[in-house]
Order: sequence, then structure tokens, then C-alpha cells
Amino acid sequence: MTRPSVTAVVPAHARPEELRRVIRAIRDQDYDGALDVVVVFDRAEPDLSLVEEGERPVRVLENTRTPGLAGARNTGVLAAEGELVAFCDDDDYWLAHKLDRQVTLVELDPAAVMVSSGIFIDNHGRSTPRTTATPYATHAMLRRSRLSMLHSSTFVFRREALIHDIGLVDEGLPGSQSEDWDLLLRASTLHPVLVVVEPLVTVTWGQKSFFRHDWPTKIASNQYLLEKHDDVRKDRVGAARLMGKIAFAQACSGQRGAAWQWAARTVLADPRQWRGPLAAAAAVHPRVGRTVLDTLNKRGRGV
Repeated sequence: MTRPSVTAVVPAHARPEELRRVIRAIRDQDYDGALDVVVVFDRAEPDLSLVEEGERPVRVLENTRTPGLAGARNTGVLAAEGELVAFCDDDDYWLAHKLDRQVTLVELDPAAVMVSSGIFIDNHGRSTPRTTATPYATHAMLRRSRLSMLHSSTFVFRREALIHDIGLVDEGLPGSQSEDWDLLLRASTLHPVLVVVEPLVTVTWGQKSFFRHDWPTKIASNQYLLEKHDDVRKDRVGAARLMGKIAFAQACSGQRGAAWQWAARTVLADPRQWRGPLAAAAAVHPRVGRTVLDTLNKRGRGV
């Protein structure tokens, strides 16, 4: 039986060495179906030397939609020819059996709209595995937890479902931050997200991150998501998680008064949400926030 064709969409900006590694890892997949790569350059001159012909061709495009990660991804999705669309950031890379394992799950569940997997987080050479405890993620689970191991570089979608049912990547989301969680929330209302419970992608942290300390964008994106997802906002646990993230980012950016206000809202919504007290402490002693963030990052986690 012929396996589904796959188009891998890779947004690219200013990481040429990492980009070539990504393309090589995709083309070296041990998947026995048709596979092609679409590289979309965002706010950067397209590198046409990356174009390849043959059984696993590489196309190079320019982002024709909203500048940023979301627009670049959508440009690639709309240009894709595969039955399935897979995402990979230009600084991450897939293990050789990644597609084979994921597509097998999709083939076994015709109602599924997307599949994810566990990851390895590479933070300055230190590799930390992050996986889920179950082979699926429901909307109720995602409403209360980001499940950050379900990273966008692991995502594989049925292309038609992504375009017509889930909807494209939200180009209005500030900085395109947490666009992967937004997609997971929308997809999981249709069907639980399938998950291969093993790390299949290496996600790099710390080396050339564009947003690690971009606190204003973190604040704006979390406020946007809190407003957009009514079901998250009405869930005390889910809302408190987002409010705590907003409070922490405000503390780290020096907005002491706002940080305390959001920290108080966090604790009132869910006294068990640890980000509230952390944000309050960081508002008084900014070094606390930096220390906690660095410690968590070394363990493959974030705030």
C-alpha cells in the first residue's frame, strides 16, 4: 500500500548552517513514502543554492504573507503538495525514524488530524528528553497545561484538516509566540492529538534563540491567548498558568507594579500555581527570576 506523501515546511531566517542540517535530516528520513521540503525565507534573501531536484526535492520560497514565523509557515502550508504537512524550525532537527513512527499512527487512526512526539532538548550541548505519559493529548489536558514537549518541530498534520478544519497558523499572535500551543488547542477540539511517546526531534535552546528574553512579546502573546481562548480563560487552572507567565515576564522586564497585580490574580485563580509567587519574588529581586529561569532551562524546562 502506498504511504501518504509528506511535505516538510521549514521557516528560515538567519541560521544558514543550522538550516542545512535541518534539510539534510529531513531528506535522510527512513520513511518509504514520497517526501519533499519547502523552505520559506522570512525577512531574508532566499538562498537558491538550497534547491534540489530528485526523489526528495527542496523548494525555496519567500514569505508572501504576514512577516514572521506564522506567515512563513502558512506560505509553506499553502504551497505544500503532500497529503501530510510536517513542521520543523530551522534550528531543530529530526531523528531518522521520526516520520515513519508518526505516519504509522496517522494511518491507524483515520479520524486523527495531527500527531506529535517527544523531544530531546539540547541546551548548550546538554541533552534532556521530554516526553508525555500518554499516547495522546486531549483538549482538557491542553487547556490546563502547555505540554511543552509537544513542540512545533514534531507536528505532522493532515494538510486538508489543517487548512479547512483546524485553521492556519494565527498570524495575529504577537511574535508568533506559543503558536504551537494555539494550534494544539484548536486541533484537539476535533480529535485528541496523537503522540509518539519517545523523543523523535532534537530542539535546540540557548544558542541563537530570537525570543528567550523578549519580555514585551511574551507578555503580549500570553495576554492575546488568554483573550482568544475562552475555554482556557474560564478554567481557573489554565487561566492561572497564563496569568503567572504574564506576571513573571513583567517582573523580568522591570514592571514591578503590574507584576504584583498579575501575580495576585494568579494566586487568587489557583493558589497552587507556582508562577505567581515566583513572579512576586522576581519583582522584588530580579536576580531570582534570572536564576530560576536559567536553572529550569538547564533541565529542559521553562517558566
